[in-house]
Parts: sequence; C-alpha cells; structure tokens
Amino acid sequence: MVQTGNIYPRRLIACLFICFTTTNIQADNDDAFNKIVHISGKTGTVFELLKDISEQSGYFFVYDSQIINNDKKIKAPKGDYTLRNAIYLITGNNRLILDLRGEYVLLRLPDERTEVSVQEKEPTSNPHFTIEGTLSDNETGDPVTFASVSILNTTIGTVSNQDGAFQLTLPDSLRRHKIRFSHIGYESIDIDLELSDGKNINLALKPQFIPLQEIIVKYANPMQILTDMLNNRPVNYSSAPVYLTSFYREGIEHRHKNIDLTESVIQVYKTGYNNPATDEQVKLIKKRRFIDREKTDTIFPKMRSGINSCFILDIMKELPEFINPDGESSYLYVHKGLDIIDGRIVNVILFRQKEYIKEPLYAGELFIERDTKALVEIRFKVNPVRISKATNMFVDKKAAGLKMDLQHAGYTISYKPAENGIYHINHIRGDLRFKVRRKNRLFSTPLNFWFEMATCKIDTADVKPFPRNERLSPTRIFAETKHGYDVNFWNNFNIILPEENLTETIIHNLHEILIAE
Repeated sequence: MVQTGNIYPRRLIACLFICFTTTNIQADNDDAFNKIVHISGKTGTVFELLKDISEQSGYFFVYDSQIINNDKKIKAPKGDYTLRNAIYLITGNNRLILDLRGEYVLLRLPDERTEVSVQEKEPTSNPHFTIEGTLSDNETGDPVTFASVSILNTTIGTVSNQDGAFQLTLPDSLRRHKIRFSHIGYESIDIDLELSDGKNINLALKPQFIPLQEIIVKYANPMQILTDMLNNRPVNYSSAPVYLTSFYREGIEHRHKNIDLTESVIQVYKTGYNNPATDEQVKLIKKRRFIDREKTDTIFPKMRSGINSCFILDIMKELPEFINPDGESSYLYVHKGLDIIDGRIVNVILFRQKEYIKEPLYAGELFIERDTKALVEIRFKVNPVRISKATNMFVDKKAAGLKMDLQHAGYTISYKPAENGIYHINHIRGDLRFKVRRKNRLFSTPLNFWFEMATCKIDTADVKPFPRNERLSPTRIFAETKHGYDVNFWNNFNIILPEENLTETIIHNLHEILIAE
C-alpha cells in the first residue's frame, strides 16, 4: 500500500485556433486582408502554415477545429498572396467568412449565425452550457498542461489536463461573461463566453517575455524574497474558512496501463492559512471508479491518504522546511530570474538540498509574485540523487516477495487570486513512480501512483464545519469508499477532463464500474 499522505516524513516532504460567431465588419476587414504575406512552398500542416502567416501579418486565427483540420498536411504553391487568399489556399475553403476582431481573425462558415442572444435561445430543461477545447504552445504545438481556466468576476474555474484539454459547464446566467486562460510564461487570453458557446476550441497560447525595461541587472536576494512572501501571508491568503467545490481524482498504473481510476466531486471545508491541515474536512458529493483486474498476474496496489495529501500540500498552511528556512537551513537558494503570469511579474527561486546532507530532501522552484509577494506556484520533487533512500517513506505495506524502489516523487501546486485579491488553492498534483519486482523474477515493471485536485468553485458565505455524519476521512483508501454510482455523474459538475489514455481506460472498462462498492 502506498501512502501519499505522509508527504513530510522527517525532513522529507514525501490564441490561434478557436471558433466564434460574430458580427461582420467588412470595412475594417478589407485593409487587413489585402495585406501581402509570403508562402514558402514547403509541405506542412495547416497549423504550421497558418502559424507562419500569423507571424507575418501579426494576426491570430480563430476557428473551430471541426471546420478546419489542423493536422492535414498540404503543400501550398510558393508565392506572395493577400492574407485573404493565403487563408483560403491553406484551409482549402474559399467559402469561409473572415471577420477581424482586434488582433484576431475569426474564420466561420457562411451558414453560422452572426448574432446569438440569450433571449433567442430555445428553452432547455438543462439551463447550463458547456465550453471545452484544448490549449497548446503557439511556438511548439505542445499541450499547455495545468493552465488555469476561469470565468472572470466569479470564483468558477478548472485546469487543463496533461493533454491540454479543458471543459467547463456553466449556468446560463454567465453567458455574457468572459473566460480567461492563463499559465506562467504565457500571455493570458480572455474570450467572450457567448461567442464560444457550443464550440470545440483549439487555443494556442503565446509565450510571454519580460519587457526589456523590466530586465535590470542587479542582485536579487532569494532569502529576502522568501521572507517577504512569508511576512505577507496575512494579506495574501484567507484567514477565514471557505468552501471549495473541487474535482478530485487518483489513479494507479502498472506496466503503463491504468488498473485503477477513481474520479469524484468533493466539497472541502478549507480553514484559514493559520490553521493546521488537520482542521480541514471533506464531504463526498459524487464518485465513480474504474478497475481492470483481467490479468491474474497483475499487482493489486492501493493508495491511501490521497485527499489528505492535498490538504498537506497546501504549503501556505503547512510550511515545509524549504519554504520556511532558518539559519541552519538544509537548502541552497538561487534567484533564477523573472517570469510572468496574467501580466504580473513573478520571481523564480530555485532550491536544492546542500551536498553534505545525505538523507533525501527536495529540489524545485518557487514562483513568487514580485508586487504582492504571493506564492502563485511551486514545482518540486525528491532529490533524484538521494531518491533510493526514500522508498520506505512512501510505502506503508507491501506484499511478501515484492521489492519496490521509488524512482520519482514530484508535486505541482498553484494558487489563484479571487477578485478581492485573496489567493486560494487552485490545483494540486502528485506523481509517484516505482519499479517493482517479484521474488525470483529477473525484470522489474513500472508502477505509478498519482492524485490530483482542482478547485472549481469557492464559496465564502455562511461557511461552517460539516456535520460529523457527512464527513469523509481524508486518510482512508478513498477508492474503496462506498458510494452509489450515478449515471448522470458528469451532469453540471466541473471536472478535469480525462487524458486520452484515461479515456481509453474508461471506455474499455466501462463494465467494471463499481456501482455499489
């Protein structure tokens, strides 16, 4: 049995492609679309060719991936073209309507409506709508993982998964709001919800660099930055309890195949930053589990204390040694430089254990906002050089004749400010990787454990502890918690979308859902 809750034993802490409908402003469009761009004649995907003319023209292209195939390879004839003709040539569709919205060129089919108001929508028995899509890096095309997806002027949001995919289900009352996509190191993008309703959005985030005037060659004391961050905890983090409606999931993989996946919606009674994690409570709202035990040779591991680990990993409450160093600190700190999130500059502090310390500690990086002094994100892992000594700190029980060796233990935690400037936990992810070998077997196999929690909604009114009979023990084996399966599990709750490999697991093992565990 792997325990994720004992995170700190001893000193160890174990936009390019979206689809809108819009109003046509032909006069403003003409000048922009007559701009001359050059097509090199090289074979490439639609994504790559549009990216090239985007860089030349200074405009970003917005469209539904259901209309235009990003991955289709083409070889457009070499030459100079107007922006309009270049778009038609690359997409292979000269029926597209092109609308200019600031720095965005919106591509849509002529039969799409240009105006949709809330009053015009047909009545529905489900007064909600869904927005979903994927986020990628504008330069590389790689998925942007764990990006914040939030509705402006509300406490509703989620994060993108490891494939860059996201989904939000929202009440009709929010159709006139904007949705924001943000991640450290990228330009944030705000989109009108009303325009993106019902579309599958592919959005390419632009890497954002520090303005030249902000780059001043001077020494930045990392210890002073840490001290300022700790001194500003009373200002930046809530001292009052709040309710967090969160999506929590955990999984176990053996031989790179998912053998146990649990997904749930929970409500957390979150105490203030100056209260211990042991004061926090959790109530289960929805849950489902998928298991695969078809092979008799499969190892049947269990994960304990995944939810409790998320409580402990709120490090603004449970200060670990590397974030609260004293004069005899076991860590070295370096100011790596500056980065940016939501247009705000953050200091990046690297930390690692001192060489003479032989027990396993941590290495990682802290992202601390320069102006508010708030910690906005931290990424850290067990020191790879010492990781072989950390196995027993994570393994509670193991079967006789089974050898387990920890290969990796890493965590990512992010915080997001509400409209009042108070930061709340946004996303927590933990990954543990082992090599396991049975007695008298020559080769070992990979065994991975992971857990993840994302805040989907924050409530501050009338916050009280849960009645004792509604509380769920956060230290138990959560996957074995008894809870009847609800066929409408997804309904109107916000979630982290399953990655592609998890989707395959869900589809393949649908018959294995434990309806009454």
